[in-house]
Amino acid sequence: MNEAEELAATAEWDLPPERHRHFKDVLMQRIDDDKQRAEQPSVRRRFARAERPSPRRRFARPAVLVPLVSAALAGALLTTLTTGGPTPAAETPSASVTLHRIATAAMASDGIRVRDDQFVYVRTLDRSNKGSFTGPVELGALHTEERWTAQDPGPLRVTGWLRSSGKDAIMPGRVLPMETTEPVPAGVYHPTYRWLASLPTDPDALLSRLYKEARPVEGESRDQAVFSLIGDLISGAVMPPATMAAFYQVAARLPGVREIPDAVDAAGRHGIAITLDDTGFATREEWIFDRKSLTLLGSRFYLTDPDRGITTETLAGTSAVMETAVVDSKGEVPARAASR
Repeated sequence: MNEAEELAATAEWDLPPERHRHFKDVLMQRIDDDKQRAEQPSVRRRFARAERPSPRRRFARPAVLVPLVSAALAGALLTTLTTGGPTPAAETPSASVTLHRIATAAMASDGIRVRDDQFVYVRTLDRSNKGSFTGPVELGALHTEERWTAQDPGPLRVTGWLRSSGKDAIMPGRVLPMETTEPVPAGVYHPTYRWLASLPTDPDALLSRLYKEARPVEGESRDQAVFSLIGDLISGAVMPPATMAAFYQVAARLPGVREIPDAVDAAGRHGIAITLDDTGFATREEWIFDRKSLTLLGSRFYLTDPDRGITTETLAGTSAVMETAVVDSKGEVPARAASR
């Protein structure tokens, strides 16, 4: 079995949370060409934008993981996210206040400059869905994901590299390229440090910019698309403290944002979470922060999809950011002292 066939046959194929959006946009374009869009009933958030990111990403992000094979991509799309329990969260007026506190903490953090010839390294713990597209959500085992995001402004076709390890990991131990169908310049699909540093730090100006950059999918509000895009960027990139703070200030301006007093990331760490209610959409995301330091711990992703029999909110994915650093080459693992 060659590599393309192996990917196509992997029912558990799934991308890291931040890459789902971009992945979806590219794949949805192919589905349109093949007149298959009707077969994708309510693929939402993490599968819907160009991840990036945003052509989708939809994350953040640019096209997809390679080998870029239609069958493999379709298999990835047909994999939903994991199950778990609903998030108990009562509406609270403190979300905006909390986000401004988080922004203040981000502004006070140490900044790291990243050269165009370097890579941003992010190691996460993840649990994602390994069930079928038409069936119930089934959370897979906890596994490790390592990503090396290229900082070269491009345009690039290979915007980064991914390695998974552990049970239910995709092609464990192999460093796989994240590739786009067309070369992608620095931007939401390829978020480099230099590009992020060029964004306005005035919250109103940044919000206006993100409204233009975000690409809502069917049934998704513009505010929800912006919230999702911000989540992709803060979890998978290194940026100046002022830029990070501005993202949180923008989130505080979004209608429907609320705080969840207690949330747990994939590593079992408790913290406070920020989410955005959007009752007309099939998914909901949470950003989880440490209560004391207010640094980002991880995220959770919930799904409601009556078309698939999921009538109550179900945990479909969870992640924990364990290490973020800057390295000089793909595949390089940072020394503990260099990570942050």
